[in-house]
Amino acid sequence: MSTWSPSSWREKPILQQPTYPDKVKLEGVLKELKNYPPLVFAGEARSLKEQLANVSQGKAFLLQGGDCAESFSEFHADNIRDTFKALMQMAVVMTYAGGLPVVKVGRLGGQFAKPRSSNTETLGDITLDSYRGDIINGIDFDKKSRVPDPERMIKAYNQATATQNLLRAFASGGLADLHKVSKWNLDFAHKSEVGAKYEALAEDIEKSLKFMEACGVTSKTYRTLRETDFFTSHEALLLPYEEAFTRKDSITGDWYNTAAHMVWIGDRTRQLDGAHVEYMKGIKNPIGIKAGPTMDPDDLVRLAKAVNPENEAGRLNIIVRMGANNVGEHMPALIRAVEREGLQVVWSCDPMHGNTIKSSNNYKTRPVDAILTEMKQFFQVHKAEGTFAGGVHLEMTGKNVTECIGGSFTVTEEDLSSRYHTHCDPRLNADQSLELAFLIADSLKDANK
Repeated sequence: MSTWSPSSWREKPILQQPTYPDKVKLEGVLKELKNYPPLVFAGEARSLKEQLANVSQGKAFLLQGGDCAESFSEFHADNIRDTFKALMQMAVVMTYAGGLPVVKVGRLGGQFAKPRSSNTETLGDITLDSYRGDIINGIDFDKKSRVPDPERMIKAYNQATATQNLLRAFASGGLADLHKVSKWNLDFAHKSEVGAKYEALAEDIEKSLKFMEACGVTSKTYRTLRETDFFTSHEALLLPYEEAFTRKDSITGDWYNTAAHMVWIGDRTRQLDGAHVEYMKGIKNPIGIKAGPTMDPDDLVRLAKAVNPENEAGRLNIIVRMGANNVGEHMPALIRAVEREGLQVVWSCDPMHGNTIKSSNNYKTRPVDAILTEMKQFFQVHKAEGTFAGGVHLEMTGKNVTECIGGSFTVTEEDLSSRYHTHCDPRLNADQSLELAFLIADSLKDANK
């Protein structure tokens, strides 16, 4: 580690980065960002690591969810609030019905950059740079919008700061109070079967709270009844931005990414000799590694040892994304390799990215049934291997979008055009997310039998 620095990644091969035409402007923006205050603190990242250590030992469950890619145009307090509510709903279902505490981590407050399968996009006879997220360029299909602009990093920071502040207020200012559990239900979700199921669970919780109050246990005397810990995360893709917020902790002398509590490496940028892995080696935040069906078990072990050489519990989250009906074929070998080496990891399931399809009317979508199937298989494989299925990683929103087809409040292919708002990949709406939460709760109960 003596050769590592926040900028040592620049000496390694790198993928999925934009080419900025104005290098002087880029360096000016990065210099400015390095003087901006951190968005999170090292002590908070350490607290998350402690909670994730409990997950790795089967004592808690990780819920990680939020936007595919945050956008400048959809930035609104109501959207942040509704996604927070949806995550709280999911967490209370898993905790109350599944019997385990839930560690809550949002894909919020910094999830602006997206990897792409191609550097360019063609419509008709026009070819332009691909859209890589609002922190890099614009989604409109014109030459001016698609030119990478470093000033967007400053706008992303300002939006992330406001988002983080609002999330802190929600988590500690009353919205997270368990006495409000029935108020977390979003209006459109009342109409579905799963919404009614949640309302019944909320009624049971309220009865339990009244009993506890009669015994002297109230939200005034117990913080955990009125507040919650809520952490943030994003893919550490745009490394110049991540470097600008890599700061040395004044207490420990360790380096932390202060733009999020947890950051992860995507399936496209996990090369052992690559820049993204090099960057992750030196920061002390909890980190994630996406593992798709092409992940070699020995490569996963090498990656885990490279980024977590001291084998710290709670430091490493392996986020498996296989696709429905591929889990049984590919995941057991990964689990066995990690177990053979005695590595301490959190196993988390991303049931979204392996289940993306094109609808008949040409929308990118994801069938809810496939998402539920992958989640079930994730639990089944871990039970068969004698390991703990520790978390879920979702692209979801509290908005009443129609981006994923199916679910108990059925979204059809014909419905997709009515409220298809994503800037990148399709997200579960609150109703579909809640359906998945009940499945997870049932799976946790079954795993603990």
